[in-house]
Amino acid sequence: MFDYWNQRFAQEGMIWGSDPSPTALHAKDLFRQHQSKTVLVPGAGYGRNTKVFSREFETYGIEVTPAALEIAAEWDPLSTFTLGSALDHRLDIQMDAIYCYDLLHLFLKEDRRRLVVNCLKQLRPGGVIFFTSFSDEDPNNGSGKLMEPGTYEYKEGKFAHFFSDRELREYFAGTEILETGSYPETLKSSEGKSHSYILRYIVARTMS
Repeated sequence: MFDYWNQRFAQEGMIWGSDPSPTALHAKDLFRQHQSKTVLVPGAGYGRNTKVFSREFETYGIEVTPAALEIAAEWDPLSTFTLGSALDHRLDIQMDAIYCYDLLHLFLKEDRRRLVVNCLKQLRPGGVIFFTSFSDEDPNNGSGKLMEPGTYEYKEGKFAHFFSDRELREYFAGTEILETGSYPETLKSSEGKSHSYILRYIVARTMS
């Protein structure tokens, strides 16, 4: 998967354009309400969403692909980016908030758990998370080779998991779940092509 994404970023640049996800704007408002000062974005990509936060919060991004980070450094110079895997890389400071966009569904179950655990360990007590993932209500759910329950390989070496609301909540057991919901989202490529899909999101707070 690393080679796939690094090659795409190197060849296509800002794959999904420069406009942030509507979920990032939603998360920014929530983080403001919780008086957050620091925000971590695991799987930051080329900074499409970090830029939403860095204008107001001290923002950090973790990204595994060097090609994406080269773009991010120019696109969002206000954020601090680190090369590493969001599954195990941990910064030496605790965050007030974490925004994790469309990363959780890219892994098989064991690594999905690792991602959530690693993120929660980087939050201060009372910190807030905002995660998005593919929804089981998306029309693409069930397409391709079945890898695990709810997980399908739709291209060779590339798979996605589709979450129900109940399952997404289970990943954050032990936190105070503040909000869940769905978002229809349309991604527009730099070439003008568009792709629509349905996301689930969850907002939770660690125990103080």
